[in-house]
Amino acid sequence: MKIFHLSTECYPVAKVGGLADVVGALPKYQNKIKGIEAKVVMPFYNKPFVKDHDFETVFDGWIHQGGNLLQVQVLKERTNVLEFELYMVRIPGLLDRDNPYGYQDESFQFLAFQHGLLHWLTAMQIRPDVLHCHDYHTGLVPFMIAHCPEFSFLKGVKTVGTIHNGEYQGLMSWGMANYFPAFDQYKWGLLDWDGVINPLACMIKCVDAFTTVSEGYLQELFESFKGLEILVRDEHYKAHGIINGIDTEVWNPETDPMLDFNFTKKDVVIKKKQNKAKLCKEYGLNPDLPLFGFIGRFATEKGVDLLPDTVWKSIQQNYGGLNIMILGSGNTTIENRLAELSYSFSNFALDLGYKEYLSHKIYASADFLLMPSRVEPCGLNQMYAMRYGTVPVVSYTGGLRDTVKDISTGGAGINFAHAGVDDILHAIHRCLSIYYKKDSMQSLIQANMNFDFAWEKSAEKYINLYKN
Repeated sequence: MKIFHLSTECYPVAKVGGLADVVGALPKYQNKIKGIEAKVVMPFYNKPFVKDHDFETVFDGWIHQGGNLLQVQVLKERTNVLEFELYMVRIPGLLDRDNPYGYQDESFQFLAFQHGLLHWLTAMQIRPDVLHCHDYHTGLVPFMIAHCPEFSFLKGVKTVGTIHNGEYQGLMSWGMANYFPAFDQYKWGLLDWDGVINPLACMIKCVDAFTTVSEGYLQELFESFKGLEILVRDEHYKAHGIINGIDTEVWNPETDPMLDFNFTKKDVVIKKKQNKAKLCKEYGLNPDLPLFGFIGRFATEKGVDLLPDTVWKSIQQNYGGLNIMILGSGNTTIENRLAELSYSFSNFALDLGYKEYLSHKIYASADFLLMPSRVEPCGLNQMYAMRYGTVPVVSYTGGLRDTVKDISTGGAGINFAHAGVDDILHAIHRCLSIYYKKDSMQSLIQANMNFDFAWEKSAEKYINLYKN
């Protein structure tokens, strides 16, 4: 079975969030299953990975996007260093930029990517068994192969869509239809939702099956989905919740090259203290105090707007009896507020931006990981934390609800009901009471490391979905 994963992100090539981690791991684990050949197709970026690896051009052609004639090149990584075939679609001026997102012409970008990759598959007579479309950026592919005569060669190929984050739907005006490859005009309703072209809605309508990245998130979409609640209810027979896994080869505290001190379940307590001491020294924190970490994008869906007040009040209320470290970037207002606090409190460390190596160090050093998300379709950070013996402190939503159970119900994490400052502060107080109970804390560390979030089970579920 040949599966092509279509995505704008893939770790370690280009990463903005969890989408990259999933697309960088899922095909790798699918390829461990007999008879499966999984590949990834993504846009070309000016990233270190591209410069550091050897690529060959396997296709060079042209497409029309409205009145524009665009060159389409497909480059293949020669060595399969990622344990799957990696293809990158390059279109000069559109798909040759530094970053996946943040450009004024994103609609043109993503449309050209989808058009270009389908043109390549059609021209080279490459017919996969499954096209797996990740998020709205590839959400028009199922429509195009069914209703664009140019891609009739691909008609009938099974399509699966995964909703990683339903907050982003890729809305575009109907004027953009002029740039589409020619399609059956009678099918325009499949593109439309509430008077605009909605690629995510189109994906849900046109795929053979769609998934969410946790069962809990699927249930939430039936009630709250940025206007698509009715659609997902109507298409419920195609819906499946499959929890993400983590790449346990990359995220392995025993072998992780980004850690100062590697560890196993046997020596986790001692080695975490050593990692913590090193990190605290680098950032001017007291290693004898409990360390709370936060890693993520500064977006309101992540509850990051709650962090400035949480930092200030938790340090004040506990008389400086804890450390907080935050790694991330995004909303400049929040960045500025946190930067001001970092000058005011010696117990608070802030590193703006995203550094992969530092995220690994925080997971290995922190005692607790804060995730005050309002929306969390799956969440991977809590799984990374647990793998590294760090106690997750999470809001009771989406995938966090599926993966983290509270200590009061026999779990190994701390839950709080609502994403609000008072709820977070209460959770922090619970953490502090546990931290100084040596036996309880060590038991929690061990319990978290015993959880198995490896991709194998989820990879099998996707294969079964493709077959049915």
